[in-house]
Amino acid sequence: MSPLVLKPVFKERIWGGRNLEKMGYNLPEGNIGECWGISAHKNGANEIANGPYKGKTLDEVWKEEPQLFGNPTEEKFPLLTKILDANDKLSVQVHPNDEYANIHENGELGKTECWYVIDAKENAEIIYGTYANTKNQLESFIQNEDWDHLFKRIKVEPGDFFYVPSGTVHAIGSGIMILETQQNSDTTYRIFDYDRTDKDGNKRALHLDKSIDVINVGSESPNVPPKKLESEEQKGQILVENEFFTVAKWQIEGTFNFRKPRDYCLVSIISGSGEIITDGNVFEVKIGDHLILTADDLDNNINGNLEVIISYV
Repeated sequence: MSPLVLKPVFKERIWGGRNLEKMGYNLPEGNIGECWGISAHKNGANEIANGPYKGKTLDEVWKEEPQLFGNPTEEKFPLLTKILDANDKLSVQVHPNDEYANIHENGELGKTECWYVIDAKENAEIIYGTYANTKNQLESFIQNEDWDHLFKRIKVEPGDFFYVPSGTVHAIGSGIMILETQQNSDTTYRIFDYDRTDKDGNKRALHLDKSIDVINVGSESPNVPPKKLESEEQKGQILVENEFFTVAKWQIEGTFNFRKPRDYCLVSIISGSGEIITDGNVFEVKIGDHLILTADDLDNNINGNLEVIISYV
């Protein structure tokens, strides 16, 4: 069987732009900030673009064809892959964990995520973590709007990787493009939004009480040492490996026999082009493509010159 190829879903954002065109996308009009590349979330489920399930959404296929995913026990598809173009800086925000989201967000999952920096302008930076050591100190900073003393800032470059657990204060700065792998959730609590207004002149809502509830105070480290994957053929790294997801990056030059570590894997092409050969069927891929290798895809070769982000649970 061929991989499941996904049609991207694009989201206009106040901080978006047009840089996702560099990923080969034909964008709709407006400031497009997000490409949802692999999503079964109700706010932006992808359609399948090929094969016998063409036209169905990923959430439909997840429910109706569980054998494609190894008959998983999860009710919801667990992951969501996005590419974000931060033409302007994003709001400073935080996400809840599973327990809090389940109670306060109508059964939604929490949101732990990670970022691979595809591109970044010179001196681009993110916000990651706070200088608050206690909840009382955190509340004081927020009530006094003492943002400069609250938020930690980190310079970033292309190729950097950051793991962002739920409860971590964070924001992507302007001039950065990332691939984000996250739990299948769309819950965000905004702490600070630079007093911006939308096209109708309205400020976006803040969620300070919930933010204070879920923020983890104390020391945070954004650095996750990558684990090199042993392969005589290609260069690979495990970027992060935990209870929520495993994310790996492969730099492929030539032919690579990819042995799926799980029944299904999410694949995103972040540069270059090539082909995936699955059980003898050849499928061309290029920058910006997103697909899923299913449990039926037993023998997988990736040929070409391309960078690939692969994730699984």
